Amino acid sequence: MVNDQFKRLWAGFWQISDPKIWVASTIPMAVGATIAYAQQGNFSWGWFLIGVAAIYLLEIGKNAINEYIDYLSGVDRFVTADKRTPFSGGKKTIIDGKLTLNENLAIGGLTIGAGCLLGLYVVLAREFAVLWIGLAGVFFALFYSLPPFKFSYRGVGELVVGFTFGPLITTGAYLVQTHTITTEVILASLPLGFIIANVLWINQYPDYEADLKGGKMNGVVRLGKEKGVTVYALLFGLAYLFLLTLTVFSRNPLWLLPFLSLPLAIRAVKVARDHFNDIPRLIEANTKTIQIYQLTGLTMIAAALLSLKAG
Repeated sequence: MVNDQFKRLWAGFWQISDPKIWVASTIPMAVGATIAYAQQGNFSWGWFLIGVAAIYLLEIGKNAINEYIDYLSGVDRFVTADKRTPFSGGKKTIIDGKLTLNENLAIGGLTIGAGCLLGLYVVLAREFAVLWIGLAGVFFALFYSLPPFKFSYRGVGELVVGFTFGPLITTGAYLVQTHTITTEVILASLPLGFIIANVLWINQYPDYEADLKGGKMNGVVRLGKEKGVTVYALLFGLAYLFLLTLTVFSRNPLWLLPFLSLPLAIRAVKVARDHFNDIPRLIEANTKTIQIYQLTGLTMIAAALLSLKAG
């Protein structure tokens, strides 16, 4: 009996952790650290890995708290069978019977607490200024779903995700390595922020009816599916605009490498425009948006490393 309980909890923990989506935070960490290496010529694996671990823990905590709130509000329970996709209905730990409400809440508190301890170690032993970035990250992780702010329920969850996984993590990784922040790394962080916000944006389509019924007034629910496609296209446009801005500012044409993802973005917008009410066919846009984020991150890392070689 005890062994079965442990297996259930362990399976639930990994389901709420969802390691496959850790790429969302790994990419900005890697981009920030790689730019630091390209500009400073040195890199600390130890501090990088401690930072990665702290962010993963905060991400797990955010997932668990979000699961708790979304189940209570009903948005996870209201997702109908025809709308269930890999991109809808949350992590499904409660729906699947892997974790209880209180177990999700406990995991959220424990992992965010552990992330805070690691972050505090970085602050005290490496770089005090990262405290402010860490505090912002903890604040957004806690109140992404929790009252009184409930950002994801009030139409600003996309902004929070874009800011966190763009400027906050990218500049934080750079700061830990170099003890400073530059205009170039801030500009480099913005395309990542816009694209990861777009991942969240397009993933809200399968949950549209459930979110509307449960009072989760995110951007797509507020605007509607059809108008939401315009925002989807605009967020891609802003990402590429800031890549151009970074290229001009740094006078480094290698920052144009992420434009390799542009054909994928054009296809994703076309799919979203034509099939925003056809979830099985819309999944192509969901998948391509994730691919664009990954490809953008990898080509930005390549651009930074090639800049070092060229220098």
